[in-house]
Amino acid sequence: MDKHNHTKLSDDIINKTFVAVFGRPSPLDIDGVLEKIAFDIKLPVAVHDSTTGEQTWAESINPTRFITQENSDRREEWMMPKQIISSIDDIIEAWRKINFTTTERNFNSTDTFESDTIYDSANVIRSANCNSCKNILFCDGCAHCEYNIASQRSANSSFCIRADDSSNCTNSYNVICSNKISCSFFIQDCANLHECMFCSHIADKRYCIANMQYTKEEYFELKTALVEWMISQLQD
Repeated sequence: MDKHNHTKLSDDIINKTFVAVFGRPSPLDIDGVLEKIAFDIKLPVAVHDSTTGEQTWAESINPTRFITQENSDRREEWMMPKQIISSIDDIIEAWRKINFTTTERNFNSTDTFESDTIYDSANVIRSANCNSCKNILFCDGCAHCEYNIASQRSANSSFCIRADDSSNCTNSYNVICSNKISCSFFIQDCANLHECMFCSHIADKRYCIANMQYTKEEYFELKTALVEWMISQLQD
């Protein structure tokens, strides 16, 4: 994917997700999202292909020698001529010549950018260890997710920002260890919540704030102010 299409795709993911979650376009560009929202996500890092010197992206930087999946596939022959082995050092030296860690590993995936270990996915930017995902940005360990930003170890979720260790979530922000959460913000260890904010350890509720029950009218009046506050915090 070229730089122009990558920028267009990231803008699309960011704005569509923000509109679904907050009801308005994002005040942040991709660099702002990385700094303000995805700052602690384990993401692929920039390294260099040891065979060509070109920049590539790896899930782990513990190895020191890298090769892109594309360059590895392009290499016609990986077998080496047999040589006399006189010591362990001879084996280690021979191994060093062919021991590269493959980067940007994308299996049955299309339009991935700066990502590593991606399976059966499309439109993935700067993410790792994701499976069957589409339109995701800055994610790690997600499966069957769409339009997710800065999420980790989550599944079956869409239009979420910072969904961590959660599943079956939609249109929500900052959800941790929860299931079946929709249109909610700052939720931890909860289940089956709709239109709730700042709640922990409760289930089967709607229109709650800080574990307190409100009427629908009261809730949305407070939600409007809280959304303004959250957006202002991202802009600071």
